[in-house]
Amino acid sequence: MNNFINISDLSKVELRSIIDSAKKRKSERGGKPHSQPDENQPLNGKTMIMIFEKTSTRTRISFDLAVKQLGGSSIILNQDEIHYGKGDETIKDTAKVLSQYADILMIRTDSHNNVDEFKKHLEIPIINGLTNQGHPCQVMSDILTFEELKGNIKDKTIAWIGDGNNVSNSFIEAAVKFQFKLNIGCPKKYQPDSKIVKLAKKNNCQLLITEDPYKAAEGADCIMTDKWISMSDKGDKNKKKKILKKYQVNKKIMKVAKLDSIFMHCLPASREEEVTSEVMDGKQSVVWLQAFNRIHAQKSIIEWCMK
Repeated sequence: MNNFINISDLSKVELRSIIDSAKKRKSERGGKPHSQPDENQPLNGKTMIMIFEKTSTRTRISFDLAVKQLGGSSIILNQDEIHYGKGDETIKDTAKVLSQYADILMIRTDSHNNVDEFKKHLEIPIINGLTNQGHPCQVMSDILTFEELKGNIKDKTIAWIGDGNNVSNSFIEAAVKFQFKLNIGCPKKYQPDSKIVKLAKKNNCQLLITEDPYKAAEGADCIMTDKWISMSDKGDKNKKKKILKKYQVNKKIMKVAKLDSIFMHCLPASREEEVTSEVMDGKQSVVWLQAFNRIHAQKSIIEWCMK
């Protein structure tokens, strides 16, 4: 039994095996209908429970399809439908009950501490479907997408432009494990988690954090961004947008990257804020493949957790 909470928790070998397995499963699946199970069904007769404390489109659908393709079934629970979500049952008690009902749990929550607390009391694996601190499933899908188009990510340059949020935190952890260069262009006020940055540098991560978005994007193999306003943001949103305005990914930013660079966005996107429609819908954009690959990356993550 394995838990998938932070990319930093796994070894380089384990992470590489997840990516390679996802590639293999995607290739072997071919053009089967989305809900048709794979030939090999490691989740046959098993159930995944998914708890959503936050709204979701891609995470919800891709995990549901991933479980179906692995031969299992899923139960989706929203925050307002369960006692834990309403705050009148402890995480410990909820974890004990869920351990009797399911074989694996995925949770999407504002609090990373909630995931850690569940882990203490569960008797089944847990997957972090997004927290305020990280989004490891998204990053694994992004690496899968990059390698599908550009080859091994080792020693390549990834540029993250904009808010230093939970996804960028997970990318920093991934840069250590997959050994790619990561340039983060963001305002000083919205830099990634300082503890994650410090640990990455201690582990010889090729990490550049700069307030100059053009310096971050220079020579990059891939430009990435995300919404400036996350679901958990509680500050002055208009002020944040004003500060981040010069970090918009547009044609000028893309021009300083490599000519054959690609553009990624984990979605949903606020067009004309963090990215222009010209880039989003342009030839270098791979956002739709990126979203589709969530299914395949998560299938491999689930399979790894069930070992």
